[in-house]
Amino acid sequence: MDAAPPSPPHAWILSEPYAGLQAQALGLAEAADLAVGLRPLQPRLPWRWLPARVWPAPLAAVSADVLAPPLPELIIGCGGVGAAVGAALRRRGRAVAQIQHPRMDPRRFDVIFAARHDELDGANIVVTRTALHRVTPARLAEAAARWAGAFAALPRPLVAVLVGGSNGRYRLDARVARGLAASLAEMMDRDRVGLALTPSRRTAPEAVAVLRETLAPRGAMIWDGSGENPYFGLLAHADAIIATMDSVSMISEAVATRAPVLIAPLPGRSRRQRLFIQGLLDEQRVRWFSGRLDLWPVAAIDDTPAAARELRRRFGI
Repeated sequence: MDAAPPSPPHAWILSEPYAGLQAQALGLAEAADLAVGLRPLQPRLPWRWLPARVWPAPLAAVSADVLAPPLPELIIGCGGVGAAVGAALRRRGRAVAQIQHPRMDPRRFDVIFAARHDELDGANIVVTRTALHRVTPARLAEAAARWAGAFAALPRPLVAVLVGGSNGRYRLDARVARGLAASLAEMMDRDRVGLALTPSRRTAPEAVAVLRETLAPRGAMIWDGSGENPYFGLLAHADAIIATMDSVSMISEAVATRAPVLIAPLPGRSRRQRLFIQGLLDEQRVRWFSGRLDLWPVAAIDDTPAAARELRRRFGI
C-alpha cells in the first residue's frame, strides 16, 4: 500500500479580524501550501486605545483563548497587532513571519514581507511590488465559470468598479461619490461599456446610494450587499477594472488579473499610497481614470507565489 502523502505544515495566522489583513496572510499561506488556523486578535481595554508597538505585554493584551496551546511552530502575523503578538511569541521560540511593516525593530522577526512602498530593507526583508493576496489563475478560472451568467446581459467591454471608502488618508463620502458617479456615467454614455460595481465594507451607505442613483438607470449592476459578493467574478470577467485609490489590497488584487487597471483619484494624501501607485504607473500597469475607458496591453503583477517560495526556503518547509 502506498504511503499517505505528508500533511502540509501547520501555522497560525495572527491579525485583527479585518478581511484585508486576513486575505494577505491567507494568500501567502495558500501559495506556500500551508495548513493554517486563523486566530483573530481583539485587543482588550485599555490596550485597544494604544498602538500595539508600545504594549508592554502583548500576550496579555489579547484574549488568552485565541492563543491557547498547543502553539504551532510557525506564526504568520499581519498588521500592527499581529506584529506585536508575533514578536512576543518569537521570544518563546516560535518562528515568525510578518506581513506588512511591523512598526517596530525588524530584527524581532525571522522574515518580513513588505511592499516596496513600505521602504524597508535588510537581510530578513522580502520586498514585493504589491500587497500579498488570494487572487490566483485557478481562483479566477473558477469564478469565471460560476459568475458567467450573472454578467451575460451586460454590454461589452465590461468594466468592473471596485469601490473602497474613507479612511485616515482619503475621503469617499456622498459628495466625492457624486463626482465619481458622474465620471463613471460619462464613460458609460460615451464609450458604451457595461459596468458592474461592488462596494467594500468601508463604503459609506450614502456613497453607495449616490452611485446607485446615477448608474443603475444606465444599466449598471450594483451589488446590494445581499448574497455572495461578486468580487472575484468581476475580477475574472472584467475587460478593464477601475479601483478607488484608497486601498492597496484592492489595487494589488486588480493588477494580479490580465485586465488594464484605472485608478480613481480621491481627495486626500498618503506618501505610502503615492509611492505604491507611482510604482505601478512606472511599470505601465495602471493609469489614472478620467471619465473614459482606456485599454492597453498589460501583464499580471503577482509577487505572492515568489513570496511563498521564499517563506518555504527560509523555514525549510
